[in-house]
Amino acid sequence: MFRVISMAIMAAGFSHPSLAQQTSDLVVPEPETDVAVDFPGLSDAATSALVAKQSGQSVEAERWMISAAHPLAVEAGARVLREGGTAADALVATQAVLGLVEPQSSGLGGGAFLVWYDARSGEITTLDARETAPLAADPQYFLDEDGAPLNFRTAVVSGRSVGTPGTPRLLEDAHRRWGRANWHSLFAEAIDHAETGFTVSPRLAESVAAAEDTLATFPATAAYFLPDGAPLAAGSTLMNPDYADTLRQISARGASAFYSGEIAADIVAATRTEDLPGLLSMVDLARYEVMERPAVCYTYREHDVCGMGPPSSGAVAIAQILGMLEHFDLGDMDPQDVQTRRLMGDATRLAFADRGRYLADSDFVPVPVQGLIDRDYLATRAALLRNEDALSEVSAGEPEWDHALLWGDDMRMEYPATSHISIVDADGNVAAMTTTIESGFGSRIFVRGFLLNNELTDFSFRTHADGWPIANRVEPGKRPRSSMSPTIVTRDGAPILAIGSPGGATIIGFTAQAIIAHLDWGMGVQDAVTMPHLVNSFGTYQIEAGTWAEDLEAPLAELGFQTNVTALTSGLHAISIGERLEGGADPRREGIALGE
Repeated sequence: MFRVISMAIMAAGFSHPSLAQQTSDLVVPEPETDVAVDFPGLSDAATSALVAKQSGQSVEAERWMISAAHPLAVEAGARVLREGGTAADALVATQAVLGLVEPQSSGLGGGAFLVWYDARSGEITTLDARETAPLAADPQYFLDEDGAPLNFRTAVVSGRSVGTPGTPRLLEDAHRRWGRANWHSLFAEAIDHAETGFTVSPRLAESVAAAEDTLATFPATAAYFLPDGAPLAAGSTLMNPDYADTLRQISARGASAFYSGEIAADIVAATRTEDLPGLLSMVDLARYEVMERPAVCYTYREHDVCGMGPPSSGAVAIAQILGMLEHFDLGDMDPQDVQTRRLMGDATRLAFADRGRYLADSDFVPVPVQGLIDRDYLATRAALLRNEDALSEVSAGEPEWDHALLWGDDMRMEYPATSHISIVDADGNVAAMTTTIESGFGSRIFVRGFLLNNELTDFSFRTHADGWPIANRVEPGKRPRSSMSPTIVTRDGAPILAIGSPGGATIIGFTAQAIIAHLDWGMGVQDAVTMPHLVNSFGTYQIEAGTWAEDLEAPLAELGFQTNVTALTSGLHAISIGERLEGGADPRREGIALGE
């Protein structure tokens, strides 16, 4: 047994005051004090990786590397890579275990985005497995009888918030395209842990305790997470035979076992909650497809930073942030200087202003992706950053675009949950996958051993703003906007970094900072993911508590920023790729990087 002390972490605060009152009771806090985390039965290599992370050291390897949010999940993926499997094979094994040991963050009932670098062709492919709204939904889906937006908390904890899950279909699609291991073998660890039991970590236990009131809403959820009426205890052994059975069916019959038949029927039935029942149907599940999308790439200081386009806002927003900041010599600026943070904070605010107006599912609304990342357009946005004070206000710009630009502004937040996996295999393939069920514990609906998402609450509840339609409004079959930002960075066509993070709307800021730290400030990946966070997405500068970042609160306030010192619980998992592989895992969570 190995014991490792985790950092003091708790839930991120809300920076958007109009949403905070409704939603603060839905945030699932991270552990608020230092805790001893036990992971019985880990390999010597995984134990060494935990030691490395807690001492601030990256893990180095020559052939392959994986970094993800829980040691048991990493070991499952590592076994596949060690046996000659590809990064796509390892993704399946890793996600299957994450859905068991970190159910509050991701799983079969959610969705994911995958960015893939193919070593043979040198091409980057992005796959969209975002959840979809039911075909029976309409733009008034989250409005009450009087036409007012529903209470956010009420909407989340109901069948109304559940979209068609995409993760099982994505795992199968990735394996079909790039896998070579036997599909059935990839579920072995997850099934074994589900049947024999796994040790409940302090992070899971404290998350359950913090969400106890909402987890008690539905009997099946309460029975699993609140046995005998009390939250799961850290160190206890938890078994999930229903999850094992679900995985067995998927391993035997593929993702079709999930999207049709008895599993699909149980999912649909579970969404028919007494209050705010959902409209998900068997047809919605049967017709679900993973979509291949064009990668969004931006050349930043001789590197191509590539990620997922709409319905994700992640790659566009990161490209905009970098495109504005490339007009300033960040490499010669101190990361702890207030002016450095003024530039980064206001660049992020400007990107989020554009995000709120223009970013949505491009299958339903036109999205000016190329206009938003055009260098001339970003130069005009960067010019707004030339003074030394905080911007008094920000608004969306007008990128060049053959469209009337008549969209209303939408400041819909996303809340901290989610997980990220980075993998490099022995063939040189690279995978960056961010995976989620949206907020912690999703809709709180537990069926067949997994939680269902609440992704539909990422849509705007309102249909219009100031008389203009909102691009991210609900429509039948539409995918809600996301901030997930799985990213692969290349130079001269070769990958040099795979990275991503959980964190809701703060994902974009977390990921952008780590990329800047690595490319501009020359930090290794472990230092880049450990670096204290300062994030300003919606106007309030969030400053990571208990770090040197607190020293910037007063200087930032003097520049005119509203500030909030809070926990910023990223879950960055990154791999740098050069002569050797270097893996980093965020010390704010339980994950590790492991390689050989």
